[in-house]
Amino acid sequence: MRLHLCVALFFTLCFTAAHAQTPETHGVALSDIDHSIHPGDNFYLYANGAWINRTTIPADRVAVGTFSLLADRADKQVAAIIAQAAQSNPAPDTDLRRIADLYHSYIDEPAIDHQGLSSLQPDLTRIAAIKTQRDLAHALGLTLRSDVDALNMTNYHTPNLFGLWVAPGFNDPDHYAPYLMQGGLVLPSRDYYLDDSAHMQETRTKYAAHVANIFRLAGFSDPEARAAHVLALEHAIALQQISLADNENIKHANNLWLASDFSTKAPGLDWPEYFRAAGLSSQKSFYVWQPSAFKGESALVASTPIATWKDYLALHLLEASAAYLPKPFADEHFAFFGTTLSGAPQQRPRDQRAVAVVNLTLGEAVGKLYAQRYFSPEAKAQAEALVANLLAAFHHRLETITWMAPATKAEAIRKLGTLKVSVGYADTWRTYDGLDIKPDDLAGNLLRASLFEYHYNLHRIGQPTDRAEWVLTPQTVNAVNLPLDNGLNFPAAILQPPFFDPQAPAASNYGAIGSIMGHEISHTFDTEGADFDSQGRVRDWWTPSDLSHFDQVTTALANQFDTYEPLPGLHVHGRQTLAEDIADLGGIAAAYDAFHASLNGQPAPELDGLTGDQQFFLAFSQNWKTKERPDAERQQILTDPHAPASVRAETVRNIDAWYAAFHVQPSDKLYLTPDQRVHIW
Repeated sequence: MRLHLCVALFFTLCFTAAHAQTPETHGVALSDIDHSIHPGDNFYLYANGAWINRTTIPADRVAVGTFSLLADRADKQVAAIIAQAAQSNPAPDTDLRRIADLYHSYIDEPAIDHQGLSSLQPDLTRIAAIKTQRDLAHALGLTLRSDVDALNMTNYHTPNLFGLWVAPGFNDPDHYAPYLMQGGLVLPSRDYYLDDSAHMQETRTKYAAHVANIFRLAGFSDPEARAAHVLALEHAIALQQISLADNENIKHANNLWLASDFSTKAPGLDWPEYFRAAGLSSQKSFYVWQPSAFKGESALVASTPIATWKDYLALHLLEASAAYLPKPFADEHFAFFGTTLSGAPQQRPRDQRAVAVVNLTLGEAVGKLYAQRYFSPEAKAQAEALVANLLAAFHHRLETITWMAPATKAEAIRKLGTLKVSVGYADTWRTYDGLDIKPDDLAGNLLRASLFEYHYNLHRIGQPTDRAEWVLTPQTVNAVNLPLDNGLNFPAAILQPPFFDPQAPAASNYGAIGSIMGHEISHTFDTEGADFDSQGRVRDWWTPSDLSHFDQVTTALANQFDTYEPLPGLHVHGRQTLAEDIADLGGIAAAYDAFHASLNGQPAPELDGLTGDQQFFLAFSQNWKTKERPDAERQQILTDPHAPASVRAETVRNIDAWYAAFHVQPSDKLYLTPDQRVHIW
C-alpha cells in the first residue's frame, strides 16, 4: 500500500512502544524538543532531539518511533481478541476458530519441532522429480502467488520468479485484471546483488553462508556448491530487473499482452505449461509491468541448468517457511534477515510474533472484531469531519492554481470530487470459509493460507470492481491512497492519539493526522496519481504545458531530496521517493490551510509560549520521530519509496509559513530562497 498506496507510511520498519508521551499530554510533546538545536538548522532534531537522546532501541527491534505507540497498542488489543477467541472454544470451521488455532500453532513449539519439514515435503519431492523444461515450467507456475502489490512499494517484492497482482485494469478500471510482476530474489532488492560497495559484498558473502546453512539443515548434499549456484542465478535475475525508481512509471507499465504473446515476446519459458500450472490457462490477457524483466528472466529459464533451478526452487520454498519451521531453521532465518540485514540483536517475544502472523493471515476476521470493540461511531464521525475539511482545503488550492489550463483543472477538481474516502473500517467483511487451519501445523497453515489467498484473487479476475473494498485492516497503523479505485482508506488504528486526539489543540491535530490525511489526498495528484483520471483509468488528461510545468517542479523536488545523505556515502534517491515526497509536501500545505480555516478568523491558542503555527509544524515533525539501526535504515533507503523519517520532517523548508513561524534566516542551514522552495499544489 503506499501512502500512496500508503503513508504507506513508515511501516517497512518494526517499531516498539518507546515513545515517551505521558497520558496527560494532548498535542505537541514538549519534552521531546531539543532547544539546543536551532530549528532553521535541523528542524527534525529540534522537534525530536530530546526524545532521540533519551531513547534506546530495544534489542528485539530495528527502530522505534511515534508510530510504535499506536502499533504496540493495536497489537495488545489484537492479543486480547485472540485470547478471548481461544477461551471461548469457538465452533469448528469458523473464523473465530481459525484465529485461535493459528495463534496456537505458532505458540506450540513442540508441535512445530514434531512436524519438521513434513508440510513442505510434497513440494520438495515434486521439485526433486523435475527432469525436463516442461516439468520446470510447471513447477515455476505452481509457485505463482498473489504476493505483490504494484502500487504498494512495501509489498512489490516476491521471491517467486514472477508475482501476480489482481486489481482494476489500467484501461478498464471497472473490472479486475491480472498484472504480472518481476520477481525471483530473496534479498530485499536488486541493489543487494549489483551494488559493489564493500558493505554489499560482505552482505552477499554472509548470504551465501546463510543459504548453505539452510541447505545443510534440510539435509541437502554439497550445500556450499548449491548455495553458490543459486546465488549466481539470483544475481543473473537481478541483472534483468528494472529499478524501483523506474518501476514507478505507470505509463511504462501499461503493457497488455495476450497469453499467446509470451512465447514470442519472452521466449525461453514454456508459457502454456506455466499458465496451466498457475490456474491461468483460460486467461486471455495480462498486464506485464516490466516487459524487459520478463524477457530476461524467461531466457534464464532456458539457459540455466535444470539442476540449478531445482536448487533455486527448493531454497526459495525453505526460505519462505523457515521462520515457521523447527528452531534451527527459525534461528538461522532470523540470524540473517533480522540481524545481518536489519541489525536487530534478538527476536521479538514469540507471542508478539504470533499476533503479527494472525494479523497478516486472517486480518479481516480480526479486523471485524477490532472495529466493533475499539472504534466508536463518535470517533468515526470526528475523523470523517476532519477529512472533509482537508478535502475542502485541497479543493480550494486546486481552484486557485494559476499554472493549470482550465480543462486540466476541471478534471483535477472532478477527480477530487469523486474521491471515495473510507474511515475506520470497511462496510462489508470477507470470510475465510474453506481455509484449513490446524492447531498443530504452523508451516502447513501458512502454505495453505498463501494458496487460499491466491485462489481468492484468481476468482476476482474479470469481476466488477468493488470500490468499497479495503486493502488495509482496521488494526493497521497506516493509511492508503488507491489510484485505480480513486479512493482512500484511513484505518481505525491510526485515528488515535498522538495523531488524532479530540482533546488536543487544532494545531496539533491538523499538523499530525491532518498532514497524513493531506498526504493521502495529495497522492491523487503525485507522479503516479496524475496518470489516472477521475474514473481510475490510465490516460493523458493533462495539457502538454501543464505536464511540462509539473515535471519541472517535481524534478526540482527530486533534486532537493538527492542532496540528503542520511548515512555516510548513501544519499536518498530523489526519483525513487518522489511520489511520497510530493504527497508529504501537498499534505502539509493542505493541512496548514485547513487548520487556519478551522480557526474561523480567530487566533490559535498558544501552548507554553508556542504559537499555533509553531505547534502545527512541530506536530508534523513529531510524526516522523524515529530512532533506527543503520542496517535497517540502509535497507529502507535502497528498497523503500519513502525517504527516511529525518528527511521527511525537513519538508517544512518548502513552506513559506514555516520560515515566519520559527524566524528562519538566510544564514540557517535549511534556508531556501523563495524561488528555490518547491510549490506544487
